[in-house]
Amino acid sequence: MTSARRILSFTILVVATALTGCSRRASEADVHADHAVTASASASGGSDVASIPAGASTVADRLAKSPRHGEFVMIRTGPSDSVRAWVVYPQRSTKAPVVVVVHEIFGLSTWVRGVADQLAADGFIAIAPDLNSRVRGGPTTEELPGDSARKLIQGVSTAERNKGIAAAARYAMSQASAAPKYAVIGYCWGGSSVWAHAVNGGINGFSGGVAYYGTPYMNGPQPIADSLAKIAKPVMLLSGSKDQRIAAAMPAIDSMMKALKKDYSGTDYEGAVHGFLRAQDDPKPTRDEAEEKANLAAAKDAWPKTIAFLKKNLGVK
Repeated sequence: MTSARRILSFTILVVATALTGCSRRASEADVHADHAVTASASASGGSDVASIPAGASTVADRLAKSPRHGEFVMIRTGPSDSVRAWVVYPQRSTKAPVVVVVHEIFGLSTWVRGVADQLAADGFIAIAPDLNSRVRGGPTTEELPGDSARKLIQGVSTAERNKGIAAAARYAMSQASAAPKYAVIGYCWGGSSVWAHAVNGGINGFSGGVAYYGTPYMNGPQPIADSLAKIAKPVMLLSGSKDQRIAAAMPAIDSMMKALKKDYSGTDYEGAVHGFLRAQDDPKPTRDEAEEKANLAAAKDAWPKTIAFLKKNLGVK
């Protein structure tokens, strides 16, 4: 065995151990504890920075005032299955590439629709499918309570995620105003879905993905090392150092992606929590001003990074 192959084999072992260990140590409730708090943020709210997606407490007002056209659409994913999706169009005269937004464990929420609206403000056609459509009994525009969505989402397989993302991308790219390219961004559960889609290879036009606080660990039949070796498009991972599960896995992910010579970058924001883009500086029930400041700082840095990544890989000047 060559030196390079020995290094790669060791890295594969480290990655598998780190990710599996993190998965076993942290229950779903523990992992999303901070995230759940921000899902019903204090009405007092925090800052509303116009150049990044709105935080949890200001998103409804931002959406209501948006000048962009957004609508719910129904998309076929199979002979007898459909998903509901929220699509937003940019105000531009040239064709726009597509960005598929994959929701958190809370399903297609108002906050996720706000992310799509911001992507349209940045020049993309944004589409956010409700990947809970089947398990909740069929497509609907009704927003589920967080606890209900979390229970349902356990029944959505990796294959079903990929099918829903592909269907959303295909629908959006078929619009007259769309360019035939798409990327995927996702949050939490959606971040893991970004990795799964990259491993799967997507459909024609797939150009890369941005995973916010989601790891490539998937409950599939293949070892994670074999899965990551299949990635052919750029991937970026953005997380916060207070998200202990992902922070512990990131060094191993970084090492493995480098050993596999993949186009990858990862940023772990000091002092920020899981769900920092949603949380921003919304006041917590028990105030932690340092954490709130770190979350907002992370959001202000992560979003421009995201847009630069999307523009580069989707060919937007």
